[in-house]
Amino acid sequence: MTAPVLPLLKESKVDVLIIGAGPAGYMAALWLARLGIKTKFIDKRSTKIFTGQADGLQPRVLEVFETFGFVDRALKEVAVGYEACFYEPDENGRIRRVDKLPEGVPGISRFNGSVIHQGRIETWLSDAIDEFSGGAIRVQRPLLPESLEIDAADADSPTAYPVRVVLKKLEDDNAAPEQYGHKVQNGLYRQFDGDQTNPAKSDTGEHQEVVRAKYVLGCDGAHSWVRQQLGIEHRGETTDYVWGVLDITPVTDFPDIRKRCSIHSQNDGSIMLIPRENGIVRLYIQLRQVDHHGDGNGDDSVPAGEKKSARVDRSKLTAEHILATAQKIFQPYSLEVAEMHWFTAYQIGQRVATAFQKDQRVFIAGDACHTHSPKAGQGMNVSMMDTFNLAWKIGYVVKGLARPSILATYELERRAVAEDLIAYDLKLSRLFSSKPGDISTNDFRRVIDKGSAFTTGCTVNYDASLLVDKPAGQPRDVPYHSALATKLAIGMRLPDVRLVMQSDARPLFINQQLPSTGEFRLLIFIGDYAQVPPLKKQMDDIGEYLARPENSLQRLRADSILQLMLIHASPQSKVEWDDFPLVFRPRDKRGLMNYWLVFGDTPSPHAQTGDAYEQYGIQRDVGAVVVLRPDGYVAKVAEPTVKGVKDIWEWLAGFIVDLKPSI
Repeated sequence: MTAPVLPLLKESKVDVLIIGAGPAGYMAALWLARLGIKTKFIDKRSTKIFTGQADGLQPRVLEVFETFGFVDRALKEVAVGYEACFYEPDENGRIRRVDKLPEGVPGISRFNGSVIHQGRIETWLSDAIDEFSGGAIRVQRPLLPESLEIDAADADSPTAYPVRVVLKKLEDDNAAPEQYGHKVQNGLYRQFDGDQTNPAKSDTGEHQEVVRAKYVLGCDGAHSWVRQQLGIEHRGETTDYVWGVLDITPVTDFPDIRKRCSIHSQNDGSIMLIPRENGIVRLYIQLRQVDHHGDGNGDDSVPAGEKKSARVDRSKLTAEHILATAQKIFQPYSLEVAEMHWFTAYQIGQRVATAFQKDQRVFIAGDACHTHSPKAGQGMNVSMMDTFNLAWKIGYVVKGLARPSILATYELERRAVAEDLIAYDLKLSRLFSSKPGDISTNDFRRVIDKGSAFTTGCTVNYDASLLVDKPAGQPRDVPYHSALATKLAIGMRLPDVRLVMQSDARPLFINQQLPSTGEFRLLIFIGDYAQVPPLKKQMDDIGEYLARPENSLQRLRADSILQLMLIHASPQSKVEWDDFPLVFRPRDKRGLMNYWLVFGDTPSPHAQTGDAYEQYGIQRDVGAVVVLRPDGYVAKVAEPTVKGVKDIWEWLAGFIVDLKPSI
């Protein structure tokens, strides 16, 4: 009997394969599109997320959106948080407002925490990816990965494609999220353990494809298939606390329905209220009466030896039950629903993966690395910042611009953020789930206040590494500063300040001049060179030194590795355009001059400017050189001299390919 002839599998090669089209996957694809990296982007779902799911955008993520050019789209649509209210029961057991506080940390960023549903965010990201890649990178759906192998023999070769992934094409009907019979869209299918794949649906696919990749990014959620293939554990615990979520258009007499509120009732649980776009409100509602399956011992997703909680019976969770609980908590105020948009429920747990990569070839990011409750508004934000940290590094290695050693900084930097997030979320979740008598109002607000800066995303502090030049062993909660810039923390994002464009006197924010192009930037704060003669000589000497052909500046510029920017502090009446060395006023092949690399930290009649040096702690008669990474974090500070520039070149030569240390 003749054996059947099996069809040949389609094969393809890509630089990067992204598995999972959630926030982390989209941000990775955005960076890779911007850097021109050949990328395949897949998801097992047949549709985008149009309702529900994550909804908060923290200030740091909005800053990042600005660097990619689409923050204006967000600002036109989001609901912005400005004030937070706290409600507690009175002596009769009825809730009443006990305090008002500013939302977030005023002044930490030009942007406030904002809210809009995830589908809109994915649309903005998708449109930017399409623009940057010329349509080459788009999510391919529904594709299910079936196997993943890393060829260890080729793992160290920069030109090899050592990761082999087999993909299966699913039928659209078999890749739709489970709705558990509800008419209202819900997210129950993804909130509890054991739902990464449905075997019955997985077997209905066809059209297998083999992808060979240099790198694979697993951005496939809390029940990550990629993480499981790598044998990486997700350690932590699941609590017995269960919360419901409603997205509704409310009809109510509650006076603070358009403000973020934390509400503790006497006996019926707690609510976190978040106003959303278009008059919608999101309610996180504590559910104290929930049906469970058994004792949790059948939950194989929990590692041995760790706490196992009974799993929630999702078939008994309804929007009506969650709403009824909310109505009890809101008393004496009424709460009715004009329109129910989406609902879900989740069981609180905190877990962190034991590793974020395998062989520096396959990485996991976002919920695949860390899971927690959504109350701090960090899930989507931290996930996007994971791949904002990682993808440019992969891009540099793929393009042959940097050594693979920089990839090790991803886990070093982002694990610390995940651990800090889990610690904060654990405290916050316990406080929200406690009865008013078990915790004081002051203790509750103290935790909120202490965590406010962290939740903005603007206080992330990366440890010393190949890409962060500061002493090792510095505590993350104590920023490290150079004596040359005493208010500018090395390892943290560059705070935004207003400057004046020298060429046309236009006031602008520095972040607007730092788009995510993949370049390191040398911000040369030369000081008040017009009134401090030694600084003028230092500026001229730096210009002459950098102009030497042997210093590779032209190559670094041509490869989009390095950009120079000069920021002086001299009065405009004493400044001439020709004062500045030509390296800061370069001409292109057509002879056109770049007028947008020289700035003044001087007063403007059109805006409040002239205090950037003071905000960064840089002396106007001394100056400093600040090195920014492509992701906007301060990497190094040096003196504004040829010696300081040589020091920077030696530091760059530690990871940039074929760069001579110094001349």
